[in-house]
Amino acid sequence: MSAREPILNVPRAVTLAAGLMVAVQVAMSVLPFDTGVRVFLTLAMIPARYTGGGAEIPGGYIAAITSFVTYMIVHGGWLHLLVNVLWMLAFGTAVARRVPLSSFFAFSILCGIAGALTHLVFHWGDMAPMVGASAAISGQMAAALRFIFFARSGPHGEIPDFAHVPLASLSETLRSGKVMGFIVFWLVLNAYFGMTSMSFGTGPDSEIAWEAHIGGFLCGLLVFGYFDRARSGPDVERVR
Repeated sequence: MSAREPILNVPRAVTLAAGLMVAVQVAMSVLPFDTGVRVFLTLAMIPARYTGGGAEIPGGYIAAITSFVTYMIVHGGWLHLLVNVLWMLAFGTAVARRVPLSSFFAFSILCGIAGALTHLVFHWGDMAPMVGASAAISGQMAAALRFIFFARSGPHGEIPDFAHVPLASLSETLRSGKVMGFIVFWLVLNAYFGMTSMSFGTGPDSEIAWEAHIGGFLCGLLVFGYFDRARSGPDVERVR
């Protein structure tokens, strides 16, 4: 008898990332309210830090540097966290199967920083905090688009081994009708979120940082090739 397959075969990198975000959310939930707010603001990306208000905002000038990374591990509530974890399971898993753990985190952090910089440009001086891993996961999604649509299923309809599908070039990716259809749908969805101020956060004034999503996505699309080390296997066919 063959060994049983696990119900959820999640890469270690994705498990660690999700575990860190859940642990932070649990800690935020049990902290006294005032302390929790201070920790939240210290970790969050707040554009006003860079217009002379850094000393007055929790975290001070040190957080003006660290928040480019720390904002990714804190979320606006359990629903916000759940959406991001599910999103990461869908696309981050495919990416994590192709690259070493260190490369997965370096790539994701780079996309998150790109998202934060994009948000900063569009919201210069704003006091509203931005939190969540959405920009980093948008980069993971963009990376996945460079290989998930370029593989055939197995001989009996099995899911392709995405870990060994050759990475498409940027021009091949943008010429794919499937990829471009997915990108257009995703951009329209983000535009809808931006126009309707739809939110997954807990506060009434929280909004989806769609500009950060696009910044992270573009970064992931452009730079993933520098991190990808997958080699095609003998049983993988490219879509012609």
